[in-house]
Amino acid sequence: MMKKFLVFISRWITGLVFIFSGIVKGVDPLGTAYKLQDYFAAYNMEWADGLSLFLSISLCSLEFVVGIALIFNLWPKLTTRLLAVIMVFFTLLTFYDAIFAPVPDCGCFGDAIKLSNWQTFYKNLVLMIFVVLLLRQQYPRMKISQVKRHLLALLIVAIAFVSFSWYNYQHLPMMDFRPWKIGNDMLGDQNTETKVYLTYRHKLSGEIKEYVSPNYPWNDSVWLANWEFVDQKFVSDAPLVAHNLRAEDMAGNDFTSALLGGNNMFLLISYDLHDISGGSLRHLQEFTKLLEKNKLEAAVITASLADDAEQFLLKNHLNLSVYFADETVLKTMIRSNPGLVLMHNGLVKGKWHHNDFPDEGALNILLQQTNEP
Repeated sequence: MMKKFLVFISRWITGLVFIFSGIVKGVDPLGTAYKLQDYFAAYNMEWADGLSLFLSISLCSLEFVVGIALIFNLWPKLTTRLLAVIMVFFTLLTFYDAIFAPVPDCGCFGDAIKLSNWQTFYKNLVLMIFVVLLLRQQYPRMKISQVKRHLLALLIVAIAFVSFSWYNYQHLPMMDFRPWKIGNDMLGDQNTETKVYLTYRHKLSGEIKEYVSPNYPWNDSVWLANWEFVDQKFVSDAPLVAHNLRAEDMAGNDFTSALLGGNNMFLLISYDLHDISGGSLRHLQEFTKLLEKNKLEAAVITASLADDAEQFLLKNHLNLSVYFADETVLKTMIRSNPGLVLMHNGLVKGKWHHNDFPDEGALNILLQQTNEP
């Protein structure tokens, strides 16, 4: 009885961890892809960046399917062996990460729960105990009819989860665990100064340098090609503002507070203007015409170079002010390129993927709600 109970507990604990991990990363497949790109950069595998989204959805789906299989005891022998392979690989990987820290945050639970590399490794060690218990279990041979039923159930689960992740990619994450969540106050106490320290690593030599924002060459394309973002920290005597955005004009003047504290200020976010596809560009152009018609304030915030931004606006006949910020920060603000963020007196009032930019009717309703006391 005790052995059966331990096996039952092992299946449920491991299964729930895998389901939770799959969901919190699968709900934000683009964020998980960014984390994979961090790993690729750390291990000199930038050639794999193009596969990051595919791998993101695939890995999250695999985690979720394995978790479901454990909970419902589907194809137990195969599931346990696959679980063991996954856990051995990630336990070794997180052990290496804990010692050498090529990536400061493994992202095993997305943005929902932040664990250090050592905490992640210890978590995997605990799970390995349950995996060993499951491996020692004797599983009866399954009939062909049982295999078919279990395989069909797992296939349905996999298709459903891939569809779930793809929907979140084509729109915005259903659950937002980042600072720029709708309803958050992004201004805080404006009478205090917070210094942002950014850490960058040289891609070839591995040299580490720390800069005080904005005193670093963020708009130097040659420098950006050789250095990669590693980490950031805040230093302030007051409670920290919940974001690290610094939006500058071409002269380097800080307009962050003006943009975030505006009255119904629409911020069009694009970490890379060259990466905007034809379809999303049409959405952007249509929405900017709508803003002009209704005489609403709007601005572009991008990590592209100033000359590139100016050419982009001229080429596409966009009469918008443009400001510049760090690429990583913009990717954190919204999982869309371009994306739309509505700020009202420091509050995040709305966020939209470029596939979901509001039409005139939705815009009027939104503004009425925003202006209500």
